[in-house]
Amino acid sequence: MMQINIADAKKDFSKLIRLVENKNEPRISIARNGKRVAYIIPSEEIPVSKRIGVGKGRFNAPDDFDANNEEVYDMLTGGSL
Repeated sequence: MMQINIADAKKDFSKLIRLVENKNEPRISIARNGKRVAYIIPSEEIPVSKRIGVGKGRFNAPDDFDANNEEVYDMLTGGSL
């Protein structure tokens, strides 16, 4: 893992991003006075198939879940309470 101080990181930011983006460096440590304070890491794309339905089976909605839709609508739109 590469470590770089803040001043150099500001100066070479685009280069550092490119290193991580091209997987030349798995992550880069940013340091202040020799102490790590942050990392530059690659962003991971999460496939849609992993995002949709992540809560499936984790909770159960009651059968009357939609029973108060009109009342909730009135509260949110300024209707009568």
